[in-house]
Amino acid sequence: MAELVLTTYDWVPKPPRGYVRDIRVRWALEEAALPYRVAGVPFRDRDADHFAHQPFGQVPWLTDGDRSIFESGAILLHLGERSNTLLPADPDRRSEAVQWLFAALNSVEMASLPWSLFMFAGLTEDTPERKLLDDFLAIRLRRLEPVVARREWLAGSFSIADIAMADALRVVDRFDGLAGHPACRAYMVRATARPAFATAYADQMAHFAAAD
Repeated sequence: MAELVLTTYDWVPKPPRGYVRDIRVRWALEEAALPYRVAGVPFRDRDADHFAHQPFGQVPWLTDGDRSIFESGAILLHLGERSNTLLPADPDRRSEAVQWLFAALNSVEMASLPWSLFMFAGLTEDTPERKLLDDFLAIRLRRLEPVVARREWLAGSFSIADIAMADALRVVDRFDGLAGHPACRAYMVRATARPAFATAYADQMAHFAAAD
């Protein structure tokens, strides 16, 4: 089996630590007990090799032998194909997990990311732009609430869909954005209570702290 190498920044400022998206890949790798190593690339000086692997100059990317994969969702899907721990073997459940993976990235995170960027930037005043983001996020959370209220995990067993969805919700919870959505918050807490997440989180924090 080819060596798995997860590449992320060698350092980031303190506010986004714990939320850089390599945590999703670390989490999946820990859940599946797949051996891997972590490589770092400069946060400030991104060279041609970085853009060759990730055309937008972001992280993470995963190297699996001769294959290089960027975008956290694509990496999660790739790892799911390698492990039934991450994607159910049953075809119907598998399809459901993939469906919810895309929902996490294209429906929920589409609302949670711009909202959280405003919050990280301290743009909390009551403006039309802020209200637009608040309302957009509220709609998505309101639709998700009954789904996670009636099931433990999105596709029967824990899967890459839950990694993506819980991570999209974590950043909202950082700014108390789940206060009015108790089922969403309980689901996020349930997912991040898993030992694999604790390991992934601790490893990411240690990785960035080591470069301070």
